Amino acid sequence: MAKSVRVKSFDLVAQDISEVDVDLLHALSIGVGWPHRPADWDFLRRAGQGIVAVDGIGRVFGSAMWFPHGEDFATVGLVITTPRAQAQGAGRWLMDQVLEQCEGRNLSLNATKAAFPLYVSLKFQTEAEVFLHRGTVTKLPDLGPVDGNLAEMPAAEIDTIYAIDGPAFGTDRSRLLALLAEVSVSCVLKRNGEIVGYAMRHDFGRGQVIGPIVARNDEDAIQLAAWHLQALEGRHARIDTREEDGPFAQFIQQCGLPVSEKVTTMSRGRRFLNRSVDAPWVYGLAGHALS
Repeated sequence: MAKSVRVKSFDLVAQDISEVDVDLLHALSIGVGWPHRPADWDFLRRAGQGIVAVDGIGRVFGSAMWFPHGEDFATVGLVITTPRAQAQGAGRWLMDQVLEQCEGRNLSLNATKAAFPLYVSLKFQTEAEVFLHRGTVTKLPDLGPVDGNLAEMPAAEIDTIYAIDGPAFGTDRSRLLALLAEVSVSCVLKRNGEIVGYAMRHDFGRGQVIGPIVARNDEDAIQLAAWHLQALEGRHARIDTREEDGPFAQFIQQCGLPVSEKVTTMSRGRRFLNRSVDAPWVYGLAGHALS
């Protein structure tokens, strides 16, 4: 039986997100000022699972998605409610459905300022801030020669980056990377024949997102980001990073991408972020929901 909640004078019912017209999801995200296009929603529905809150005539009042990675972990995102539904507790109701569906999994999400109190009440713990850098890409500063070989990676070779991505992300997300490779331009940095970093970019909103970016240090992350930014000069781009300052954060700001917003990485269950010196690290996120 479908889960339901009564919101003032009408009932909302939980429906599988795959069964809903993508134009209704697009209208939902536009209504709260989020940049997702119908194509972005289509990709996210391929990558994960979710529910929507609909009324008796099919209007969508909220959404929530989760993206499983392996058997014991998932990221949560696209938790959206209309102001009318939010005021009546629909956000918590949607998250209760997510927690039930994801029972037994460790979870991570990136919380907006408005949603932060809800996630605290659901026992999510704060781990870090994410800085949203976006803008029109300007001419890049001179970086000098690349330390290693930096080149485009065909989608068919996506499995070659799994070994470096797993330690950086904290778990196996190979299924997501394979899906991203289908819609992305990707590059890898090799040194002495070994892959020491990679970066992907794909269409999103009104421009392109550069991410994931995985590297062992700022210098490599800068070269990987620059490979993509050079192709986007004069166009809108976005990089989401947990680097508050330092060479990488300074570089992307110099390229015309200032910080426009901050969100908070939170986890429930095991700690999500575990950084080690000279180990692979996620410098650029694949997306807020995908992390």
